Amino acid sequence: MLLFYLLTFAATIQAQNQLLPGSCNFESNTCGYTSDADFTSWELHKDGRFVAVDAAIPEDQDDEKSADTGPQKETIGILLSPALEQGEWSCLRLVYQISGSGSLTVLQRTEGKSFDKPLWSSQEPSDSWVISSMDLQNNTEPYRVVVEGKPGGSPGSSVAVFEIHISPGYCLDCDFEESHLCGYSNQWNANVNWFVGGGGGQLLHNDMPNDHTYNNKTGHFMYVDSIYAKTFKEVAKLMSPMTMVPMYGCLSFQYQRSEERGNLFSVFTRDRLGQYQEMWRAGPENQSEWSRTLGEWIPVQVDLKAPYSVQVVFEVAFNSPRGGRVAVDDISFSPEFCSTDSEPTFDPSIANCDFESGFCHYSQDQGMGSWRRVSVKPNIFRNGDHTTGAGSFLLVHSQLNPNSGYVTRLVGPTLPGNMKFCLRFFFSLRGITVATAGFNQTDRALGVYLQPQQKSSSQEKIWTQGEKSRGIWIGADVTFQTLQPSKVVFVSTCRSFWDCGSVALDDISVSLGDCELTAGMLSSPLPGHCDFEKGLCGYTQDKKNDDADWELRRGPTPTSYTGPRGDHTTGLGYYLHMEASPLLHGQRVQLLSSILRGSRGPQCLRFFYQMYGSGTGQLNILLSKDGEVALLWQRTGEQSMAWLRATVEYQSDSQHQIVFEAIRGSSVRSDIAIDDIVLESGPCTEMEIKATVGTSNEIE
Repeated sequence: MLLFYLLTFAATIQAQNQLLPGSCNFESNTCGYTSDADFTSWELHKDGRFVAVDAAIPEDQDDEKSADTGPQKETIGILLSPALEQGEWSCLRLVYQISGSGSLTVLQRTEGKSFDKPLWSSQEPSDSWVISSMDLQNNTEPYRVVVEGKPGGSPGSSVAVFEIHISPGYCLDCDFEESHLCGYSNQWNANVNWFVGGGGGQLLHNDMPNDHTYNNKTGHFMYVDSIYAKTFKEVAKLMSPMTMVPMYGCLSFQYQRSEERGNLFSVFTRDRLGQYQEMWRAGPENQSEWSRTLGEWIPVQVDLKAPYSVQVVFEVAFNSPRGGRVAVDDISFSPEFCSTDSEPTFDPSIANCDFESGFCHYSQDQGMGSWRRVSVKPNIFRNGDHTTGAGSFLLVHSQLNPNSGYVTRLVGPTLPGNMKFCLRFFFSLRGITVATAGFNQTDRALGVYLQPQQKSSSQEKIWTQGEKSRGIWIGADVTFQTLQPSKVVFVSTCRSFWDCGSVALDDISVSLGDCELTAGMLSSPLPGHCDFEKGLCGYTQDKKNDDADWELRRGPTPTSYTGPRGDHTTGLGYYLHMEASPLLHGQRVQLLSSILRGSRGPQCLRFFYQMYGSGTGQLNILLSKDGEVALLWQRTGEQSMAWLRATVEYQSDSQHQIVFEAIRGSSVRSDIAIDDIVLESGPCTEMEIKATVGTSNEIE
């Protein structure tokens, strides 16, 4: 982190004039920011300079008494900006502090939509002010910035905001003229660090160059010097703010080096997992240009391709105290690539397929076996597809094709070289011989290979089946790197009739980057979405109008011939279900969404449900508002042993809640389960498949 005395430079008048509406330093007022009356108020400090929301703990309650009485009621403060209209890309910089414990979240609220878009969130306490940056994409509709502060329950916990700066351009842009340095920070090293140069006077050197922005001694830049380097390859890192959205374009900057052989200057991207990828490295310039002082500023342009959040890292490594000096100034980003020769951004969605309308861009090698596109009507004997429960999937090695001693290959489209990808798909091992010794050979049941485009290169196995499927859909995530253009190939081997059950495949998707980065695990969860892997996601149990609670469960339910055998999300995770055993006929459980704002347009609710059991009761989706309840959707009785997708489109122009209500049926075989809720603005883009429940055990 940069030394605090280096952050005391006053912002220039020119920089201040660039601030957009929605900016505020809270010196004497809140600049039109207001507290939501339904929550705890943000208070302007009596001396100005910041607003804060504090933990609500009674003054006469000491620490020991607080511990005895259990957790305190959660305090939430909502700070709303005035309505903003900004058609161009801009950068919001937040100077904040979380004292004790708590969290701070920034969201974007567009008029007419029930949900706020998460931009950034932190739960990290700090002893001083911290800067965070977030890009605001161009928006044609008015919006508000929402700052949500949640101080923890411990004494002294507080969440405070010191300044909000909204400036035109990208958060990567910086000329280092403002005191906050655009959120760029130095990764502290005991011997070599990045410092602010320029500004008229120098503490360490009197041979500093003019800055690039103004070409004088008054302007500022960043520099690192080897004078205090003590060990071989001392490294200094200047790190940009973390990008918050996918960014593709041209990164530009100016630099100077005082020595050619004494340092190594490189630019990397660093993702949230801490993985580095080199973008550019300084090469040997003309020897005649070198001198003991810095020379001319050298411009650099390099393509940046960031499909997920990254930092740009300017790294200098010195090999001795005589390694010289490196300076950087005027970093900028453009959404256009640096050169017309740059390869266009690859769209990995060409490798996605749910097999509802065919094989997409997948093909089969000619051989003895073949993948067949099949479907199963909702019934109590067989599981349906993963996409909807009543759609299509691929099947091989079934009774439909009793040949033995063959290999089946499903070949995907070509992926470009020198890139990292995340492959996701769902598989299921089922059929008459799943329980026999045949599928003990798990590496033969299903494998995934990377097949280079050059036929002379050998294919590489990147995944093999290692989970006992138990006839349910299991999700697989595979991160892999292509060194050259390659294709993903799904391979299943059948040695003999007794060695083969059936292998099912569905919902293949490919995205750029590591699976851990693209899974959404490291970013703010979207409001209204819940897969129950980490709890109820803001949904709450109704304690007043029902007879029991929905239960989180993993794996099969305790009563046989009812309930799911695994969740819908991954097959190995959590779902929510009503356990019928302790309930009486007609008793109910209810799950409530958070309070949703009204909207002029339609809203779409999507979720998966499972109603399997001879005594299954009823599942209702209710709309609760103004003290009244309306029925939006209903299913009664046994539906299928598969997870079925439901889509519910509705409209409400005032505050409301969505209620998931399950009612116990006539017997203990009456479990009802739900999973993977998605609640968002706009009409439903896909229709629910309605099928009459059958007793057939046939595959179509």
